Amino acid sequence: MTLKELNFFYKLSENPQVTQVANELNISQSAISLAIKSLENSLNEQLFDRIGKKLILNEKGKYFKEKTLPYYLKLIDAQNIFLENKLVGNIKVAASKTISNYIMPNIYFDFLTKYEDVKLDILTINSTKIVDMILNSKLDIGLIEVDLKNSSLIKEKLCDDELIVVTSDEKQERNAFIDSIKKRWILREIGSGTREIFINKIGKIANDLDIFMQLQDFEEIKTIILNNPNTVTAISKVAVKKELDEKKLFEIKLKNLELKREFYIVYHKEKPKNLLFETFIEFLKSKFK
Repeated sequence: MTLKELNFFYKLSENPQVTQVANELNISQSAISLAIKSLENSLNEQLFDRIGKKLILNEKGKYFKEKTLPYYLKLIDAQNIFLENKLVGNIKVAASKTISNYIMPNIYFDFLTKYEDVKLDILTINSTKIVDMILNSKLDIGLIEVDLKNSSLIKEKLCDDELIVVTSDEKQERNAFIDSIKKRWILREIGSGTREIFINKIGKIANDLDIFMQLQDFEEIKTIILNNPNTVTAISKVAVKKELDEKKLFEIKLKNLELKREFYIVYHKEKPKNLLFETFIEFLKSKFK
């Protein structure tokens, strides 16, 4: 049985005049008759007594109406949710750690506050894993730190970012060539956007650095740097803003080298574009601006 057949059934249960119901619904009488016949065939029961041009609800029809009407109304309510408010559903989104930890929390909160019927499934993983999950249809949207080229992905720039080199050593020269910094480097793990940008920018010089530790978490890295003046790291400026302001960490400006990068939103080019998806994309762009 279909919702259309049920709709005709409930209309006729209130008004047995087929002509009047047909005029109200702006359809032909024969269309109503065929729909009711189809409904009765699917139930293998006659629901109306035919008296002239009238369809009079019989005892079987009354019983069927009593048992089904509450569920029909719930289905119509559910249908109307999507008709009246398309922003209902789930989005699976993942952001790389810089973006997730220091930019996205308030954005997620603002979006969910504005659209209370939406659910976000949120992950924090590195850029490489985000791309893999999108390509394998395990994510709807990714926020990454690396400039990649893949014919299966749509990539859009969100904003600019800058990596800086920091230490807790107040005596460290504040302007230096990178290979003159004789400290232990604490870097992000392989696969992270931060590390990839840093290594690609410095090129062969990476082979001469004392890469002492590789960690997944920015807070772990900052803890080591804060407690060990003989260490140094390359990190997004947004991740150490507080420590720089409080003069707990100090930037070492690199001579002849800039560590600029961009943040991107990525999704599969074959991803179906519904209103929720497009609204979330535009919301992200507006917040990053």
